[in-house]
Amino acid sequence: MPKRWTTAVVSLLALVALACEGGAEPTPRPSDGTPLAGAPKVVAALGDSITTGFGSCLVLTSCERNSWSTGDGLRVESHFRRLVDRNPGLRGHNHARPGARAAALAGQAERAVRDRADYVTVLIGANDACRGTIDAMTPVTEFRAEVDRGLRVLREGRPKARVLVVSIPDLYRLWEVGHDDSRAARAWRRGVCPALLADATSDAPADRARRAEFRERIDAYNSQLRAACRAYGSRCRHDGGAVHRVRFDLDLVNRLDYFHPDTDGQSRLAEVTWRSSGYAD
Repeated sequence: MPKRWTTAVVSLLALVALACEGGAEPTPRPSDGTPLAGAPKVVAALGDSITTGFGSCLVLTSCERNSWSTGDGLRVESHFRRLVDRNPGLRGHNHARPGARAAALAGQAERAVRDRADYVTVLIGANDACRGTIDAMTPVTEFRAEVDRGLRVLREGRPKARVLVVSIPDLYRLWEVGHDDSRAARAWRRGVCPALLADATSDAPADRARRAEFRERIDAYNSQLRAACRAYGSRCRHDGGAVHRVRFDLDLVNRLDYFHPDTDGQSRLAEVTWRSSGYAD
């Protein structure tokens, strides 16, 4: 590789590291290393690209250190970073995967069981809606069945674990605030969530109807997530729709796909979900 290429690659990697880490001070640790009573030993994250921190660095790839759930970087005050204050030996595992739909939840839950996780976060459903067409979206009954299957794995494998089920962000609002922005509309044309964002600037009746149906499907999924958590029992907490109520603007998403949260967006997710975790009480 030519020397000038090597220098460029090193510079790019340095920039990515800077974007992931920032200049914040490290989270302080308890001086004696003793976990506080009730603090978890293992936290596991299940879900899709939002939870992997996708696009929160300078490239469109996962950047798990910025995850709202298990991130250990310095730019996002994640659940992990808040909890490691209480248990310096805390371990975190991020089993979320870009593109994952509810059908992948059971497999992710099995990995969390193998980790012996005693705190598990779940954010799933955006990819069940973000299909190529409305007809291709996961039916609501199937979505619920897959969520129940995944939660059942956790309940049977780690019955004492605390589970947090998080609502799906209001993606329709993202279209509302971004469709008049030429940069966002151009990025969405690359195939970002086509069931909602295809022909983002069109005002044709068919496109308005498609977006309305997408919005209704997200609402239906969120209702099922809430109901599934209630059916799970007392060890499951739902965020009460907190994430869905976040007023996402373009300054909370990255400037590459104008869809996935940037570090500010991940921080906002961490903040509103932490209140429902059971550990913020």
